[in-house]
Amino acid sequence: MMVKVTLRNLAAHKLRLALTALAVILGVAFVAGTLVFTDTTGRRFDDLFARTGQGVAVKVRAKKVIEGADAPAVPASLAGTVARVPGVAQAYGTVNGFAAVVGRNGEAVGGSGPPQLGIGWNPADRDHPVTAGRGPARADEVVIDARTAGKAGLRVGDRARVLVQGPAQDVTVVGVVDAGNLMGATVAAFDEATAQRLLLRPGQFSDITVRAQAGVGETTLRDRIQRALPSPAYEAITGTKMRNENESEVTRILSFFRTFLLVFAVISIFVGGFIIFNTFSMLVAQRSRELALLRAVGASRKQVTRAVLGEAVGVGVVGSTLGLAAGVGLALLLQQLFRASGAEFGGGLTFTYRPVLWSYAVGVVVTVTAAYFPARRAARIPPVAAMRDDVAMPPRSLRIRLIAGSVVTAAGAVLSGLGLGGAPIALLGAGAALVFVGVAMLAPVIGRPVVRVLGAAYPRLFGTPGRLATKNALRNPRRTAATASALMIGLALVSAINVMSSSAKASVAGQVDEVFAADYMVTPVSGVSDPAEAAGAVRAVPGVELVTAAYQGRFKVGTHAQSFLATERPADLVRATRLSLRSGSADLGRDGLLLDQPTATSAKVGVGSVVTARFADGGTERLRVAGVYAKNQLLGPRVLALPAYRAHAAHPAGLGLMINTARAGAATKGAIERALSGHPSLKVQDRSDVKQDAQHSIDQFVTLLTVLLTLSMIIAVLGIINTLALSVIERTREIGLLRAVGTSRRQTRRMIRLESVVIAVFGGLLGTAIGVVFGIAVQHAVADRGLDVLSVPVPTLVAYVVLSAVIGVLAAVWPAWRASRLDVLKAISFE
Repeated sequence: MMVKVTLRNLAAHKLRLALTALAVILGVAFVAGTLVFTDTTGRRFDDLFARTGQGVAVKVRAKKVIEGADAPAVPASLAGTVARVPGVAQAYGTVNGFAAVVGRNGEAVGGSGPPQLGIGWNPADRDHPVTAGRGPARADEVVIDARTAGKAGLRVGDRARVLVQGPAQDVTVVGVVDAGNLMGATVAAFDEATAQRLLLRPGQFSDITVRAQAGVGETTLRDRIQRALPSPAYEAITGTKMRNENESEVTRILSFFRTFLLVFAVISIFVGGFIIFNTFSMLVAQRSRELALLRAVGASRKQVTRAVLGEAVGVGVVGSTLGLAAGVGLALLLQQLFRASGAEFGGGLTFTYRPVLWSYAVGVVVTVTAAYFPARRAARIPPVAAMRDDVAMPPRSLRIRLIAGSVVTAAGAVLSGLGLGGAPIALLGAGAALVFVGVAMLAPVIGRPVVRVLGAAYPRLFGTPGRLATKNALRNPRRTAATASALMIGLALVSAINVMSSSAKASVAGQVDEVFAADYMVTPVSGVSDPAEAAGAVRAVPGVELVTAAYQGRFKVGTHAQSFLATERPADLVRATRLSLRSGSADLGRDGLLLDQPTATSAKVGVGSVVTARFADGGTERLRVAGVYAKNQLLGPRVLALPAYRAHAAHPAGLGLMINTARAGAATKGAIERALSGHPSLKVQDRSDVKQDAQHSIDQFVTLLTVLLTLSMIIAVLGIINTLALSVIERTREIGLLRAVGTSRRQTRRMIRLESVVIAVFGGLLGTAIGVVFGIAVQHAVADRGLDVLSVPVPTLVAYVVLSAVIGVLAAVWPAWRASRLDVLKAISFE
């Protein structure tokens, strides 16, 4: 019997539950879309790895010395040693590095995410079969992949420019290869000797590829080769392990991306939980007489609870099904966005069981969980309530909410503090969720005085409709609070992000003004570049007084990998970056090292100390601490003499140039840009450009986060619409009486709109206040990491509060129209 009751209630209240189902649909769509997209991307990489390295039995390589840096190269002679091992059919060296092909438009192809690969050509390499032309045979020849050729507008026989870490190379395209679906990566292949010279060093390989004779297993061959290797610095791994390592790295990246998107999906679902809770609370209140009749005819409390939860299951199943379908559309959209950014995705979507399983699990579990407490309240309705005419649930004290909400909020604040203080970041997320739940519990208490203040001007401005709107918002503080809390969460997160971004931009501007004394900075647009050649061209520009080339790298001191900046002219660097020496001098010589004060203090070293550093090539260097300087955000904690870096890196990673001129201005900047016209990967920026570039990057990230949070705010808007629509149904008789005594349709619509606005503004104020507190807390927690200026964007926050009022007006359009169109006589007789 109760199953029939549940099904009939779902059919009878389908319009009331439609918006609730829509909230479930949007949340589930975010989850399903993320999982479908990442599953599709993972399958594309699986296909790529299955194609790459076919027939490779063993890889021989140097062991990685520093995490985050490339493994050392191996000597070319090692290929001969490996080739003599019994069971080896073929052993050849491979060369890998950076190379970017410049298109006919003068811009490098790729570089916006997928790698720009430079490789050494080897006819034995089965991963890149030639589809047109031939392989490179001379230093001025190159082979490129088909996708790069299409994007660059190049064909076999065309002259092209290829950017490498040294001087740019003018070459002839002699062949096109099929590199498969490299997800947007570009490939440029040189003959072996040229690749070694440009990408590594002459006489070196990145690693050695080994193919086995028939009947020799890869594990057996690996063991034989390992025994034959001349040094423990080298290792042999099976082809299977090589492919697994490549896959695990991609899996790690995809896992991070999936987690990043799912965080916002969880936020949307969390907001949807408030909507579901509010909707079922109102439905239970409106149907108290109906539920009491069920109790009167013999239904037990458990049966009533199960009936209400059954409706929640129905909503969850329908919402999950439609959300899964919408998620497929979202996955297609994500695929198109990645294609627009340069990542190529061939084929359609990949479907696995995971999106289906998680869609229904999330949709049904969240809906049932949110409806549980309203269902329990429904079961407590006594049978005698069937004899009453009113439908309101009995009022309950807010004292328990005040105590419980305070405890939950305090616990959330403690967990958030621990997360900001260095504990696992998950504690920050858990703490923030508890703060939101706690504030939502306190919102009915906070809401009464706030709503009274917000609605104080209503009677004077709007007359009776304004007075009634305020009273309606105050009539049920729990309902008002739950509706406002949904909007609060999204606005709180957006406000916190804006406080942090505003502080970041102010910090960057302050740091540039404080330490950036150069007139111009030249940096690579994509990839990496050796600025030495560019520095020579810039020095020839009239008016240029000083050009400082900077490089970056990593070495290991003890067990810790550490980053450094390297320069050939440290004295010029002092001027270009306002370096403030506390002791010693900037005369680095060949092996000098500068440390900032915090680093020197932590390492317990000073001027004259000797530090033994191990570089990525496995070699070590005894570095002399030549000076100690005040903390400098532009330079970082360490500055190394460039000769010491070059001794261990054939192609140091260039950061760019810093330029001081006799007279900065548009003419000087234009002259520098003309001098660098042969370097399309470099851009020239003055101080204001440096600030704007950094601030633009921050703005882009903030925009991305805001867009991802928009879904939660859309769900919150649906919650306001749903609450108002159900409120109109609940107050049908009341609205009919108001219309009977002379209230016009226009006044009725205004009353609903004003109620919506006061609820939305309450949520906006609450969210903005919490967001500001979170933003300030985060800024203080990371002040010593560069975010040292607090900036609260008051105009932006005020705009968010105004936006919440606009949201209130828009959310009220349909409920207000519906209320104004009620038939007066039917409304008066409504039960």
